[in-house]
Amino acid sequence: MSQAIKIVVGSKNPVKINAAKHIFAMYFPEHIIECSGVHAPSDVPDQPIGEEQTCLGAQNRVNYCKAQHQADYYIAMEGGAAQFSYGAATFAYVVIDDGAQQVTGRSSNLPLPSVFYNALLQGEELGDVMDKAFNTTNIKQQGGAIGLLTDHHATRESTYTQALTLAMAPFLNPILYNQ
Repeated sequence: MSQAIKIVVGSKNPVKINAAKHIFAMYFPEHIIECSGVHAPSDVPDQPIGEEQTCLGAQNRVNYCKAQHQADYYIAMEGGAAQFSYGAATFAYVVIDDGAQQVTGRSSNLPLPSVFYNALLQGEELGDVMDKAFNTTNIKQQGGAIGLLTDHHATRESTYTQALTLAMAPFLNPILYNQ
């Protein structure tokens, strides 16, 4: 009988839950992956602006999950946006915690049109901005802005998957990372 790995994701968004499950199934194919999503407050605005706020949101979600649930791993993903020297972009921070160590990772940037970023600065959420611009419904639980702006060659889930894949490195190589 395969040993189960229990994962709690700090969100009920199926995109985030699927990304976490995919990563653990890939890294631990001999295990049963029990992955569930729970409501976990980010304690940052619904649309985080800036890297610091976005990262804090993911950390807060993971810490809430650790305090409220029993699992082998706790995972959170927080999408945000920022103005960089080269233009506005959206990105995500991911946090993975196994109770002994907490690892933070970050996705790549997706350039954002200025008109979209300005709407975020006015208090709108990116998903709502995208739904209006592309006449979609609840795109944040589907391909996200990433899917719409890349003609679905990338998706919100693929971006979380990449960031989580990289953030797993310290868990896979503990001797190297804990020297």
